[in-house]
Amino acid sequence: MSNTITILGCGYLGTALAEHCIGKGFTVSALTRNAETAKKLHSLGVSQVVEAQLQDNDWHRKLDPNQDFVVNCVGASSPDNQGYITSYIEGQDSVMKWLEIGSVGSYVFTSSISVYPQTEKRFVDETASCAGVKEKGGLLLAAEQKCFPPVLSVQRSFILRLAGLYGPGRHLLIDKVKAGQEFQGNADRVLNLIHRDDAVKAILNCLEADQTNIGRIYNVSDGNHSTRG
Repeated sequence: MSNTITILGCGYLGTALAEHCIGKGFTVSALTRNAETAKKLHSLGVSQVVEAQLQDNDWHRKLDPNQDFVVNCVGASSPDNQGYITSYIEGQDSVMKWLEIGSVGSYVFTSSISVYPQTEKRFVDETASCAGVKEKGGLLLAAEQKCFPPVLSVQRSFILRLAGLYGPGRHLLIDKVKAGQEFQGNADRVLNLIHRDDAVKAILNCLEADQTNIGRIYNVSDGNHSTRG
């Protein structure tokens, strides 16, 4: 019997995760707020696709909350604070309500390294303080706290604090160079990045980790620490 997974939020990362899971023989269900993405997910072979806003509760009755794995990799609905509140705070609240009515083996929430306020080029690991983080990072922290530790219906949960994503179709710096655009800000500023496919592997490594790993927070970066200049 194949593993079952529900992916909540199928943008750049979530769609790639769905494709990888299908390749591994998983039975995949997905939620997306984008009609074009929904069509693509169907074409990839996703067994059930629900088009809805994560923060709403209407989708709860459309997706089975009894899953081996659930991954929440939703992106902000807009880049302002309200977009973060809607997608991450209200979205996480909605997910927790849905999880409580089922049974899930592993839950993964993809957060961001923006929860760390440090800017002095110091090495930061998962034990570093998040005190003094900017408002959007604080909203992500609040979303993390809603799912870790997990609700009783979830055996274990993981939080992956991802660096900036790049990969097929997303090379921000290269695209700017090709367009002849200037880079604003400090050229010595460190860029922490992670390839999309490596982020997918990190998610799968958590989901398929030995059961002795009861869940934790991980920073996920390629470790290259490039600069803007």
